[in-house]
Amino acid sequence: MKLDTLDYEARDGVAHIRFTRPEGANAVNPAFSRDLRSAMLEVEWDDAVKAVSITAEGKVFCAGGDLKEFHAAGDGLPKLASDMLTDFHGAIYKMNRVSKPVVAGVNGAAGGAGLSIVSAFDLVVCGESAKFTMAYTRAGVTPDGTSTYFVARHIGLRRMLDLTLTNRVLSAEEAEAWGLVNRVVPDDQVDQATAELAQSLANGPAWALGRAKNIVYAGLDSPLEQAGELEGVTIAAAMGTEDGREGIAAFVEKRKPEWKGR
Repeated sequence: MKLDTLDYEARDGVAHIRFTRPEGANAVNPAFSRDLRSAMLEVEWDDAVKAVSITAEGKVFCAGGDLKEFHAAGDGLPKLASDMLTDFHGAIYKMNRVSKPVVAGVNGAAGGAGLSIVSAFDLVVCGESAKFTMAYTRAGVTPDGTSTYFVARHIGLRRMLDLTLTNRVLSAEEAEAWGLVNRVVPDDQVDQATAELAQSLANGPAWALGRAKNIVYAGLDSPLEQAGELEGVTIAAAMGTEDGREGIAAFVEKRKPEWKGR
């Protein structure tokens, strides 16, 4: 796949997506948004892909919106932003709904839309020197990138308002303690740790992992009875899959399961 702002490669069941515009701090602009949406569309339709790894080149994971490009747009900025967010938000919607775990490795800073997209990943590994900040109101604008949906769910309303209104900067340690990231590793191990985690998921019971992701998100805003009903339907279906039968048999027989991915 030929893309301008990121690389995409699928191998051994993992789609490896890498942001490749370090000279622009991997900032979000129309080209990046289109590329990310195209990559997630590929993930969605490639049955060989079971998990996704997302990393970035350079010292900044994603600096947020490309303010230089936005400034250059002049009076056309509102339309540019609206068009761009159709793709950027569309990429995040697909990322969230696809039945494949998405693992990200954050190096350096993630600010503004960079923090927003971090909050939308399923699992996040970050380096010890990583920093996180909302930064929107510092530029006189409001949040985007679905941060108002995800960040508050990860860290709580009070902390979300703190980040949004004061532009507080979180260290990697604070981000882990607040629940914004899953684990912190040495800076030089971010890419490897991310790839290994994504590969371990791709090697697992793909149907169960994908549907487990789906029902966890579905349960966020569901009434109790609806969440329970979805759980019941899904686990019953899982027990009828090849991997479901294998997993149960392996547990009973005290051996390592041999997953087929179906």
